[in-house]
Amino acid sequence: TCLKSNIMEVFCMIHTLENDQLRVKIADHGAELSEIYDKTNDRQVLWNADPAYWKRHAPVLFPNVGRYYEDHCLINGNSYTSGQHGFARDMEFTCTDKNDTSVTHLLESTAGTQKIWPYAFQLSITHTLNGRDLTVSWKVVNKDQETMYFTIGAHPAFNVPVLPDTVQSQYHLTFNGEKELTYCLLDPNHGTAIPDKTYTFSLTNNSCPIDEHMFDHDALVFDNGQITKAGIALPDGTPYVEISCEGFPNFGIWAAAGAPFVCLEPWMGRCDNTGYDKELSQKPNINELKPDEIFDQSYMISVK
Repeated sequence: TCLKSNIMEVFCMIHTLENDQLRVKIADHGAELSEIYDKTNDRQVLWNADPAYWKRHAPVLFPNVGRYYEDHCLINGNSYTSGQHGFARDMEFTCTDKNDTSVTHLLESTAGTQKIWPYAFQLSITHTLNGRDLTVSWKVVNKDQETMYFTIGAHPAFNVPVLPDTVQSQYHLTFNGEKELTYCLLDPNHGTAIPDKTYTFSLTNNSCPIDEHMFDHDALVFDNGQITKAGIALPDGTPYVEISCEGFPNFGIWAAAGAPFVCLEPWMGRCDNTGYDKELSQKPNINELKPDEIFDQSYMISVK
């Protein structure tokens, strides 16, 4: 049960959106998507956050995707230390609006966040359920007096395998019309990208099998807006979940070692390149917001 205050804020630990096809749950903590249950096929689509492998479902990555080189960034000549993927995923959001089809959460800057990343901001995340599609929308407002720089990304994990008596290597990654994709890997010492050494994903009929060694070197990082749609297909080749992310310059694909899930991650900007030591404002694919400007971007999860 949710309680509404006289300023119309809704306070709830978990919020449920449901129709005749899907049930979706979103937590106040991190405004994190925590369940996608496919009623039609009686299966859980989203990873259950078993800490034996990975304790999260689908965290938002803000104000940095991945790691800064040596875990710090330069802003106006000052050094700020931040861990991997920023602070938003570990903070309590306020649920500010909920109806039958959507729920909106808000996070605002605090004295604590400004020690890590110096800007005054508002981050709103809205989850909207429509049939078998879930749209996740981000809105960042610059409440500061100077231009703000940030990256933001998604990190949803999907159950693979999802059918009984199947194994992960029977499943396929699917893409949108490409014959091949180019990716780079992460430096094992720093968790930052090594962009000058790239690898090729060769695709057959827009797909490739999920090899058991695919993630031996951590995440695969795709740049230059190569991926506008990515999905996971069942052993018979039928897609069971897809992410649409038009306009996202970067994309990550990752799974923990031996884990029964795969993450499909649309990113607006990404981790630093190894050795990056310039101002945050000069980083490739950085998002820039002038005072009072609004950044607005969304992606969609479709359950097939």
